[in-house]
Amino acid sequence: MCPPPGAAAGSRRRIPRSPFSSALRHAEPGRARRPGLGARRAVTTRSGPPAAAYCTWLLPEGFAAPGVSHNSKRHYHDAFVCMNRMRQRGLLCDIVLHVGPKEIKAHKVVLASCSPYFHAMFTNEMSESRQTHVTLHDIDPQALEQLVQYAYTAEIVVGEGNVQTLLPAASLLQLNGVRDACCKFLLSQLDPSNCLGIRGFADTHSCSDLLKSAHKYVLQHFVEVSKTEEFMLLPLKQVLDLISSDSLNVPSEEEVYRAVLSWVKHDVDSRRQHVPRVSLLGKCVRLPLLSRDFLMSNVDTELLVRHHSECKDLLIEALKYHLMPEQRGVLSNSRTRPRRCGGSLFAIHGDCEAYDTRTDRWHMVASMSTRRARVGVAAIGNKLYAVGGYDGTSDLATVESYDPVTNSWQPEVSMGTRRSCLGVAALHGLLYAAGGYDGASCLNSAERYDPLTGTWTSIAAMSTRRRYVRVAVLEGMLYVAGGNDGTSCLNSVERYNPKSNTWESVAPMNIPPLCPAHNAAFGLMSPRSLHGPSRSTHDLVAMDGWLYAVGGNDGSSSLNSIEKYNPRTNKWVAASCMFTRRSSVGVAVLELLNFPPPSSPTLSVSSTSL
Repeated sequence: MCPPPGAAAGSRRRIPRSPFSSALRHAEPGRARRPGLGARRAVTTRSGPPAAAYCTWLLPEGFAAPGVSHNSKRHYHDAFVCMNRMRQRGLLCDIVLHVGPKEIKAHKVVLASCSPYFHAMFTNEMSESRQTHVTLHDIDPQALEQLVQYAYTAEIVVGEGNVQTLLPAASLLQLNGVRDACCKFLLSQLDPSNCLGIRGFADTHSCSDLLKSAHKYVLQHFVEVSKTEEFMLLPLKQVLDLISSDSLNVPSEEEVYRAVLSWVKHDVDSRRQHVPRVSLLGKCVRLPLLSRDFLMSNVDTELLVRHHSECKDLLIEALKYHLMPEQRGVLSNSRTRPRRCGGSLFAIHGDCEAYDTRTDRWHMVASMSTRRARVGVAAIGNKLYAVGGYDGTSDLATVESYDPVTNSWQPEVSMGTRRSCLGVAALHGLLYAAGGYDGASCLNSAERYDPLTGTWTSIAAMSTRRRYVRVAVLEGMLYVAGGNDGTSCLNSVERYNPKSNTWESVAPMNIPPLCPAHNAAFGLMSPRSLHGPSRSTHDLVAMDGWLYAVGGNDGSSSLNSIEKYNPRTNKWVAASCMFTRRSSVGVAVLELLNFPPPSSPTLSVSSTSL
């Protein structure tokens, strides 16, 4: 062997050994250490590298061996498994939690690392930080034991047997993961028989998301909920909060009246005094929305109502609303406002479909008795009205109404004039039909229908003949915008005041229909064509105090532009364009009751070809 660099020729040299060589030598099979002997004295030499730097001469000068990175994915798991076994055996435990008769041993560092509650207890200058025994109050012993186990294992089972004790315990210890799991479980268990209890439980423990979801569930299933024992035991304030909601999902106001009456009669001696209050709060039972027959045969004959003069006054107001339709604009108030249950979006054409916002699905519904194209559609309460249209042979004056409860269409009284391509809207419980085409000429006439009396009445005519006209309601006024007069598309806009039975012109639409060429960013416009600011076969909707004119046709091409009208400034301004050009477009405003934020209403757009 060649001597290492720097070693004198012929000198004796000890070959460096690993520090572990002695241990390995004693571990050799068949070699036993001699008893009674101490450790061998180290042998040193006068030459060669020191023991601390053994073998460094084997590496080239200036070279360092690269390090090896090691990352064990099971380290944390194995460590916590070991710590949990130590806890179960009571090894190295430095805290004992006392709750009721139960004692739970644990390690402070584990509890403090998982729970902000214990972290504050053991790391701040609190007396518990220096104690080995701590007594906890207002927490279930079994729940605490499960949560301590969770701190070591990250596993817990939430079920009917423990969720009511586990959720408040997790809230106290600020274990948000367990708290969220409890809320998720309760959300999956919502049912008409327990939703009120879950709503109250969520409110007590400040589970805001669960509270909102449970409240929406109650509103959506009110008819079933109102027949449960939980509803009968509600305090007055909670009953009023429910029945005053515009989002109460009921097939008719009769269900609200019956629910309130049943609640009062459940404990009539103590609740009799609340009958006037339940009725007098303007947003509660909306007597004008009850049918005239129901008012006379059920409300007027009810002793609980007859014994209170306030209720009698409300009954008279409701009857006036039915008997004097021409005065409804004056009589309109919060009690005459239909409820908005936010249930389904309907597409009415040859066949009829409904989109359920809760399930995100389209499904077929009953077909109309008459096939209708170019039909006007509007909703009053929980009924959908299909007005006029074209059956392939002639323009129609007939009207049908759809009841989602029975999934059936019923004939209504026909209009006084045949109309297709008309505009239809509902205002103050009345159905308005404006403009259209009668098979010979464009129309400027208008009429309104009272579903309560089953009669059509002519109203003042518009100043301009319009077919493919669109109608919307904003701030108690009826707006008609655009359309076609038989010669060209229009940009003019008129507004109808039902109190004075007069039309007046407002600012015309004036936004040129610029069409973006498939831009990825919404609202970045690169003009491809420019026509006059007129619209036909568009749609018109009101939302958040604005009037939106969407899509349509300008006489040359389909449009994707949108403009909106501000009634306070009497001006139209541009809104973001749609990605797709749409004529014969349909637009609806969805409240999105069961969807996450944004909570403000949104536009839903679809289109069909005529």
